[in-house]
Amino acid sequence: MSQPAYYIGIDVGTGSVRAGLVKHDGTLVATHTEETITWRDPEDHRIFEQSTNNIWAGMCTSIKACLQEAKVAPSEVKGIGFDATCSLAVSDTNGEPVVVTKGDHLGQNGDRNIILWADHRAEKEAELINSTGSVVLDYVGGTMSLEMEIPKTLWLKRHMKPELFKRCQFFDLPDFLTYRATGYNRRSCCSVACKCSYVPTKDGWQPDFFQKIGLSEFVENKFEQLGREEVLTAGMPVGNGLSKKAAEETGLLEGTPIGSGVIDAYAGWLGTVAARYKVNGKLSDEVPSLDESRHRLAAVAGTSTCHIVQSPEGVFVNGVWGPYKDVVFPGWWMNEGGQSSTGQLIDFMITTHPAYPILKELAEKQKTNIHEVLHTELEKLQKEEGAENLTELTKDVHFYPDLHGNRSPLADPRMRGSIVGLTLDSNFGDLARKFNVTMEAIALQTRHIVDQMNEKGHTIRSIYMSGGQAKNAMLMQLFANTCSMPVVLPQSSGAAVVLGAAMLGRFAAEAQGKHLDKDQRGQALWEIMVEMTPPGSMVEPAASPKEKKLLEAKYKIFREAIDIQRRWRKEMEAANQ
Repeated sequence: MSQPAYYIGIDVGTGSVRAGLVKHDGTLVATHTEETITWRDPEDHRIFEQSTNNIWAGMCTSIKACLQEAKVAPSEVKGIGFDATCSLAVSDTNGEPVVVTKGDHLGQNGDRNIILWADHRAEKEAELINSTGSVVLDYVGGTMSLEMEIPKTLWLKRHMKPELFKRCQFFDLPDFLTYRATGYNRRSCCSVACKCSYVPTKDGWQPDFFQKIGLSEFVENKFEQLGREEVLTAGMPVGNGLSKKAAEETGLLEGTPIGSGVIDAYAGWLGTVAARYKVNGKLSDEVPSLDESRHRLAAVAGTSTCHIVQSPEGVFVNGVWGPYKDVVFPGWWMNEGGQSSTGQLIDFMITTHPAYPILKELAEKQKTNIHEVLHTELEKLQKEEGAENLTELTKDVHFYPDLHGNRSPLADPRMRGSIVGLTLDSNFGDLARKFNVTMEAIALQTRHIVDQMNEKGHTIRSIYMSGGQAKNAMLMQLFANTCSMPVVLPQSSGAAVVLGAAMLGRFAAEAQGKHLDKDQRGQALWEIMVEMTPPGSMVEPAASPKEKKLLEAKYKIFREAIDIQRRWRKEMEAANQ
């Protein structure tokens, strides 16, 4: 009898690292999460830093806990896949962490070696990059975000002693993890194309661009500091698998295959878009093909939200990152929209309201979560005011949600939030209404992103959710109603991303030692996705004619709020000259 096969997915999120132990058929048998440390600067709200040592230690603890819980032997683990946030990890040439904190220790060896994705210190560097007119900008929606790795790397160059900068290696975090696991410095197409200004269709690294922005040393050392070797598509085996050192640290076997990693949002895409779905509890007959993936937008929604769609040809969308070729499937292109603050925004709007202590007390008393308490209050208010739906209840309050700038589709970090319709009301009912308009604003912005993608040539017909927000039933129905398309929820909202990472581990195990051409690689990965993705549940649009009209009016006002804010900004800048 053959030994059972298990795969490990490692998911490094914004605040934690998680390991998931997954069977060959996609069943999640054990999962364990460790919190990670994020350092802030009390004098500079833009700063967010982490540590690869801290993340790696949490990962090792999580892997061991999964094996122990499931009573699985290390020899039964056949492959490992990684996903992580698109954060900049910095090491020296020996792989030891290098400090990224401004001040005397910058560039020395030390723990704080990650500039987190949410860090906004590189605004000036992003402005310089966006003034170059370089071809790399064509592949990030026309404007490079200050959240990407090259603006952050340029910030380090400008603040670090030259002799210290010269000895650094710069990684998107998923690539650092496969490097740390194997000892092989092989970059993934996902990380370098999406976040590091590598253009697969234009011979990769762009020397003119790096010289123009002041990083000419990268050109001189043939991009040694960013990754010189040929890049790998998702899941391709890295080096000789798990190194001896990493095997000792994780409790796994040396040589266990390691798949080339992906950014966390792309793991969410991997773990959801191949799902069959249930309508009213009945499983659909359709088994999706790779071609069907072009019609399915993956929305990976936690602290922030990423919107990812694949297409057979490159589609250029202003303010939407990409198109990126070969980042997951060889020969296919991907676009990535995003909202910098969604789950975080909901939390902010709730916890900063004067009635928050009342909400906490009610949730504790009722032994339920705060969102359920708010939903109950909204239903009560709707009944009391004779409103047909919640959109009608808050029809005179208009919230624009870019408190942390706009990632898509405006690519404008200077956008800010606004709210129209305030009253002298700070009671619990007002908190419930603010909760509703916050969700409404997130849904309206999702429509804005989907509309822009489809206008430019995508054919998105449904949204496949993953992440914590998929548990918020009100929000999911709002998405379906606002975007006028079905929303498919994963079987487990928290498992989709770690499952996507485990799929890469299985692909690496099955591809090890084989010479597959591009088509074979693509077909093999899609078959793994179909086999390992559990069926989801479909939420269909259910807005009444009246609610449709209200949502349409709200969307028009939402779009107008953008124009007004930009006009006011110009007027104030002119007045300030």
